[in-house]
Amino acid sequence: MAARLRVAQGSGLELRSNGAVVAQVWRESAGRQAVLSRLLRSVDVRAVDRSLGQEAGVLLGRAGRGDAVDATVVAVANTGDRIITSDPADIRALVEASGRAVFVITS
Repeated sequence: MAARLRVAQGSGLELRSNGAVVAQVWRESAGRQAVLSRLLRSVDVRAVDRSLGQEAGVLLGRAGRGDAVDATVVAVANTGDRIITSDPADIRALVEASGRAVFVITS
């Protein structure tokens, strides 16, 4: 996935995520995660605040899914965005529940 993010970053694409996703992938001190740390510098990392949490919760209810982090990813996506994921089935269900035209790319 890091390779795809580097390509997206190099292509000038707007990269967006949220703090919950960072928590899912960050496992070591900053020195051990230098590549991820560099990639995150070009990502608009949004806070999971009450509004985003509520939107994600509504998506979970509509889609009949349970992964709150996946729902926050879809909640910050705009129409026309691409979501890179290793869990395309859950993300697609959430995208469908959102009513947005978002492309799901399997990593």
